[in-house]
Amino acid sequence: MSNKKNSIWSFFASVKLALFVLFFLAIASVIGTVIPQNSPPEAYVQEFGANLARFFQILDIPDMYNSWWFTSLLVMLALNLTICTLERLPNVWRLVVQNNLETDLERLAKMRPSKEILTAISPEEAASRARTSLAENGWKAKEAVRDNDILLFAQKRPWSRLGVYAVHTSILVIFGGAMIGSHFGYKGSVMIPETRSADTIFSFNNEEPIKLGFEVLCKRFTLTHYANGAPKEFRSDLVILENGKEMLAKSIVVNDPLSYKGHTFYQSSYQSYKKFLVSLTDNQSKENELFLVEPGKEIKWPVADVTFGIINRDMTETPYLYKYKIWFKDSSGVAEPFWVTDGDTISVSRGGKDYTFALKEFFATGLQVTKDPGVWYVYIGCTLMLLGLMVAFFLSHQRIWIHIRKKDAGTSLLISGNTNKNRLAFEKNFDAVNRSLEDKIQAAPETA
Repeated sequence: MSNKKNSIWSFFASVKLALFVLFFLAIASVIGTVIPQNSPPEAYVQEFGANLARFFQILDIPDMYNSWWFTSLLVMLALNLTICTLERLPNVWRLVVQNNLETDLERLAKMRPSKEILTAISPEEAASRARTSLAENGWKAKEAVRDNDILLFAQKRPWSRLGVYAVHTSILVIFGGAMIGSHFGYKGSVMIPETRSADTIFSFNNEEPIKLGFEVLCKRFTLTHYANGAPKEFRSDLVILENGKEMLAKSIVVNDPLSYKGHTFYQSSYQSYKKFLVSLTDNQSKENELFLVEPGKEIKWPVADVTFGIINRDMTETPYLYKYKIWFKDSSGVAEPFWVTDGDTISVSRGGKDYTFALKEFFATGLQVTKDPGVWYVYIGCTLMLLGLMVAFFLSHQRIWIHIRKKDAGTSLLISGNTNKNRLAFEKNFDAVNRSLEDKIQAAPETA
């Protein structure tokens, strides 16, 4: 049983397993990019044929990133990273926290680089000079007496050995965030006409309704065009309502969404109803009303005894911007038409009364809605990965020992060091300490 456990542990701790899983994840990612995801079944039949489409369905290729085998690969990679970390981290941690002043003195002479300096000054004075040289080069020394000798030790960035394990942890955090988002999040869409609100969206996967728990009101939608007629920008003025109370308001455009309670609302599309929103205000009584008007139909406003309608349209000097001819009559009996440009507001005077008339084309805004409760875990994991990679690739654990001992001819200073990577940079730091120490030893007065 013990051998069986050891073999299973060794299997999941294997570097070969990591390479195998990464290889197939890479292939799967290419397949998921080439083959459209979550399309209707008939789309795969039309593009790839009935037999290949059936094979895709068996392997869950149309929804590959949620398939059992893709999830299994991710679980295997997570297990591999976890077990590799558990197996190797204890030894690395001992290197980080170990007492280097207990290092075997015989090992110091075998280290590379190493250098010996002989001087006539006392061991105590040599130790003082060595501490100063280390401090001037950014090394904080510790000291111990070993077999009547003096041992100094200094190190930089011992925690840099943990960089690779920070990367391992970051991958696991990202996986965890992705799983949380996949199981507890959703994506959907909704079309909201201007001046209307919605509290339900429809899932991308199965078009089932999903309650938001609040309302989204589209106060206004604005569409602008390029000179060639292509849509230039569509902007929605949105308001979040809870129990009839306005909680948040924002104008959104493509790539500038609104976020509220874990939901993100993206501007994605629009729909024109070939109708018009007309706002009419009686400036004397301050009465105001909003009308949804179809061209060619008469609209009556009994409050102010007003009748109006849209009877014609014409292009303005701006391409794809229209002006509309309005027939307007009030209690004075005077009926004179006027023109108003889409999106504009004008003043109308009839029989001593003044009105404010505003007109714009009636649209519905198309919103894509996502809720991903795992997204912050993914952000944290990505940040941790960047930090871990920087530490793993650009920082190293550097150590220097100075063994000072009394000899018949004076004092010997054996300077030794090592690093776990980036040896060239360490040797420059090591040489700087050596030169500084040699200068201080040569400048020191001889003592008996």
